Amino acid sequence: MQIDFSKLEKKLNLEFINKSLLEQAFCHRSYLNENPGFHSDHNERLEFLGDAVLELIVTEYLFKEYNNPEGEMTNWRAALVNAITLSEIASNLGFGEFLLLSKGEAKDTGKARQYILANTFESFLGALYLDQGYEKCKVFIEENVIKELPQILKQGLHRDAKSHFQEMAQEKTRITPTYKVMKDWGPDHAKSFVVGVFLDKEMVAEGEGSSKQEAEEQAAKNGLIAKSWK
Repeated sequence: MQIDFSKLEKKLNLEFINKSLLEQAFCHRSYLNENPGFHSDHNERLEFLGDAVLELIVTEYLFKEYNNPEGEMTNWRAALVNAITLSEIASNLGFGEFLLLSKGEAKDTGKARQYILANTFESFLGALYLDQGYEKCKVFIEENVIKELPQILKQGLHRDAKSHFQEMAQEKTRITPTYKVMKDWGPDHAKSFVVGVFLDKEMVAEGEGSSKQEAEEQAAKNGLIAKSWK
């Protein structure tokens, strides 16, 4: 499969010195399973590096630009670098057109694709860091990730839904919420969970996710909506 990455470079106004690094950043493990003779490795090592680069640059920016307490800035950073935010940024940059995926993965347009896009964004940063260094990554992250911060703060997306639901529940009902797994399915490496959030014996809402924590967070968000607790 031939993908013309020069189109992406032109779109991003970047030119990689080592083109193979850029190609590797978009190569998912599943593609190699179907194409064992492919000349590139998969992108997981680059993702590991890019994750660290992203976290450092976002942390440095928040530290220098804001005097807020550490806990607040931790929540802001988490909202900036989570899979939902990164997958939206990657999608808006057109990363989806350049993914090297197995035929099965290529058909999936749901949550699995969201995670692939987020991971690819991190692996792209790893490749950019190796190819062009810290300062280039800093500019790219400030232009494409940190610019989302005002909107995140305006919409309250940095707030942890579980903590917010617990605060509101204790204030309104004097009851501490509890969470219970209602059902789960799938193999160990790709499980899904449905979790209910309860106030005493009342199930307020359910949430679904690929981990218990994710399902609990979604249940809390749905609980806030169900109770009209903004």
